[in-house]
Amino acid sequence: MAQNTLGQSDDSFQLYDLRVEVICPPNERILCGARPGDFFTLQGEMLYLPPEQGFSIYSLGVVMPLLAAKQRVTHPNDWMSTDAEIACPDPNCKSRLKIIRTRLRTFSHSEVTVVPLRNQDAETIESLRQFGLVN
Repeated sequence: MAQNTLGQSDDSFQLYDLRVEVICPPNERILCGARPGDFFTLQGEMLYLPPEQGFSIYSLGVVMPLLAAKQRVTHPNDWMSTDAEIACPDPNCKSRLKIIRTRLRTFSHSEVTVVPLRNQDAETIESLRQFGLVN
């Protein structure tokens, strides 16, 4: 593994792969164009749809803001860890979108960005020195 700008060899972080699937109640009219079992997956920053399957841009619009947070490891008591279903954006449609964490994947900071890691501990100590809080 390449070293980061601090000379550290571990610049890894983890994100969950996600599967977002449509849940349609039986015998209900679905207005968003979804079919039961429609889904997409998210691996890192890449979104994948199965061949020949579409997904409503309006449904994507309501779920997209939650995906980055759902990818992160969260405390077991955090609502982001427990709540998984989002209502269809059409108030007359009874379908829901379920976000499922499927796999924890490890990434390297240096492989996904050119922005170097900062030495936050050193920056914090320097800030404390400037305010006379440490020697």
